[in-house]
Amino acid sequence: MNRLNKIKYVLGACIILLATSCKPDEPVTESEQELAFALLAGNWTLQSNSSIVVDGQDITLNFPGFALSFTRGGYTTTNAGDLFSPTGTWTWDDVSAGSLTLDDGKVVTINTLDLSTFKFSFSFAGTGGVANGIGGNYVITIEK
Repeated sequence: MNRLNKIKYVLGACIILLATSCKPDEPVTESEQELAFALLAGNWTLQSNSSIVVDGQDITLNFPGFALSFTRGGYTTTNAGDLFSPTGTWTWDDVSAGSLTLDDGKVVTINTLDLSTFKFSFSFAGTGGVANGIGGNYVITIEK
C-alpha cells in the first residue's frame, strides 16, 4: 500500500468509528410533576363555567372573586374564606402528580387539569358560617 492509500484507509476507519460510536440525542422527557406544574402555574379564577360545590350543593355565590394562584412550591388565594390560607406552600403527593398537599395538611386531589380548567377536590372540617366554608367534601372548578 502506498502512503496515500494508507492515509485514506486510516481516515475512513476513523470516520466509521466516530459515526458508529455516537449515540443519537435522546429526547428530553419531563416528569409527570413537571408537566402538571406547567399547567398548574398561574392564576385561576371563578368564571362562567366555574363552581364551588360542597357535598353536591353549589355554594359558588358564597365566594365572590375567589382566586387561586400557584408558583413553584407556593400558592396564594383571594376570597377563599377559611377554605385556604391567603398564602402557603404545597408539595406533590406522588410522582404521578395526581394530588398535592398544602402546608396546612390538606390533601387536594386533582380531578382535571388542562390549559383552561382546574377541577380539584378535598375534604374540609369547617369553621362555621357558609362564607368561611362549611364542613364537607368540596369540588372546585376554576379557570384560567
